[in-house]
Amino acid sequence: MRGEVLHYDETQGFGFITGADGNRYTFGREDLRRGASVAKGAAVEFLAGSGQARDIFSIAAQTAAPAVARPPAGAAAPAAAAQTGNFGRSAETNPAEPTDLWGYFWRSLTQNYFNFAGRARRKEYWGYCLFWTVALIVISIIGLFIDNALGFLNGSEGPAVTIGVFGLFMLATFLPSLGMIVRRIHDIGLSGWLALLLILPTIGSLIILVFALIPTQDRENQWGPIPGGVRT
Repeated sequence: MRGEVLHYDETQGFGFITGADGNRYTFGREDLRRGASVAKGAAVEFLAGSGQARDIFSIAAQTAAPAVARPPAGAAAPAAAAQTGNFGRSAETNPAEPTDLWGYFWRSLTQNYFNFAGRARRKEYWGYCLFWTVALIVISIIGLFIDNALGFLNGSEGPAVTIGVFGLFMLATFLPSLGMIVRRIHDIGLSGWLALLLILPTIGSLIILVFALIPTQDRENQWGPIPGGVRT
């Protein structure tokens, strides 16, 4: 889809694009192709889904190269046009990002691993929590099974494998979990710095729980448009 850059904050690595469909999309530094122009008013092509723009590149940067050397009339121009058209069709027919619980969890561990910008609806937050908990239980069961097979449960070593895989899982999911909390707080119109309440024993976790239960703010806020799939 084609669009126009509305704003980009280099310090925060976050900005907005207005698409040809009239909707506004958020994007981060990691969504930019090398050399993409993010100046205000720059024309870009991007893949759209769930209110986010990805794989962004500058239209000017892509069309400048063929203009350097023009082949004979009637030959190169149609080819270039076809190439541009093909990308446009692929972008428009690109399936929207899934809004199922597993899809939210998987994207949090892949595309959104370092994402602390934008917003996350309640369904996205709780979908992540659900599968995170299931994964933790499965990993713990596997660890206990291995400990039992190796005889660690009956020795002085204790459940060494279980403790090891548990620690690795917690470490590997720390950043996406924190990013999910920050985006959920953004979604209700508050600063993501409130996630630091987690350092407070018990009460901090209870406050975050309350934040996670508050409905999505039914308008665009400074962290982006209403997440895809939310009824307004």
